[in-house]
Amino acid sequence: MLSRAALAALAVGTTLTFCAGHAGAQERNAWRPAVRIAPGVGGPWMMEFAAPSGVVLGARTPDSAAAMQSAALAGQPAPGARTLDPRHAIDPKFLPQDVAYAGNQKPGTIVIDSRSHFLYLVGENGTARRYGVGTGKEGFGWSGTHRVTRKAEWPGWTPPAQMIARERKKGRNLPAHMPGGPANPLGARAMYLGSTLYRIHGTNQPWTIGRNVSSGCIRMRNEDVTDLYGRVPVGTKVVVL
Repeated sequence: MLSRAALAALAVGTTLTFCAGHAGAQERNAWRPAVRIAPGVGGPWMMEFAAPSGVVLGARTPDSAAAMQSAALAGQPAPGARTLDPRHAIDPKFLPQDVAYAGNQKPGTIVIDSRSHFLYLVGENGTARRYGVGTGKEGFGWSGTHRVTRKAEWPGWTPPAQMIARERKKGRNLPAHMPGGPANPLGARAMYLGSTLYRIHGTNQPWTIGRNVSSGCIRMRNEDVTDLYGRVPVGTKVVVL
């Protein structure tokens, strides 16, 4: 644990290099831009590398192990609801938090850093609301700029024909349509992106947040997608990196 003096020295301008430790991502993450520390750093902080967009920087973490455990348990189902396997606990860094933002997008824009599994809702005065997300698995990643063209609460799911065919080859038969509800893979809310088949949506598999798991859609915890849904209107700009 660094002392306050050491953290202050870092905040003044020390540059660090972040090395990816995940064996499966070594080739993809062979380089990272230098770390930049957000202004006003103080107390225990988690430092993060800058994304290509300039999104970044530092996000406060709980001050103690007890607080960390409390944060990890936040938003989990009430007694009687589905419980999570402890082996699939969500890393607290993927819980919603307000962070510094050094990118060039205007307030109200959604920026999705697919490599880091973070979604940023850009705010005022160099800030952003950050959420953890699940993104496209290998071969299903994408980037681009779209607008939110439709919003839906507890959306129904109509799998695309190519997905139905792909899953059938794996021995899994998907329904032609599934009504909205807790068992629906789109979760509590969905925001549709342009004329694409992609959405920002909830999930009934919250343990997949922070992983490459989808067929291109952006997954969020139901609690988080509900929060985001209430903050952004149809027409919101969405930038996927």
